Amino acid sequence: MTFACQITVTRLLLVPVFAVLAVYYANSIVQGDPNEAFRWWAVGVFTVAALSDFFDGYIARNFNQHSRLGEVLDPIADKALVLTAIITLSVVQWGDDWSIPIWFTVLVIARDIIIVGGAMILQFVNHKVHIDPHWTGKACTFFLLVTLGWVMLKIIPISPLYPTCVTAVFVVLSGHFYIREGIRQLQEQGHAEPKS
Repeated sequence: MTFACQITVTRLLLVPVFAVLAVYYANSIVQGDPNEAFRWWAVGVFTVAALSDFFDGYIARNFNQHSRLGEVLDPIADKALVLTAIITLSVVQWGDDWSIPIWFTVLVIARDIIIVGGAMILQFVNHKVHIDPHWTGKACTFFLLVTLGWVMLKIIPISPLYPTCVTAVFVVLSGHFYIREGIRQLQEQGHAEPKS
């Protein structure tokens, strides 16, 4: 296993650690004695995991450590980290009004299910999937991290509902792009036309 893959696996292992720390912090709030150490540990673990995404990609590109395993594990680790954070911060309270709305979590999960389902359809019908990253997807990832940081850091005394709504716009836009791109690829191969 390459060093880049080891970093990716480490990111996967940090996901449940973050979730446990986040829940412990939420429980300390419920008990009336917020333990800020749990929150800062959770923030630290999330930050390390998020930064590891940059490092494993950098190492893989610059030190000839591309591998099939890495290509499979990297997006799984990314999705696991972000979705775990979103789901955790939507079901536990990090203080008054410091959580992610359930509707937003459902929206993000629905988008990912549609994208994964579409990719599986393309693979089954076209026997290949090739969709280049789009700016809406990158913007979506950026604003997802901003929203998560807004909730976890609790530095800005404004409800996280505002960045959540902005992020929701990019979740929808990026989902629309990937759906449209998938349909385009099906049409190019003639799979969207009625059989003669």
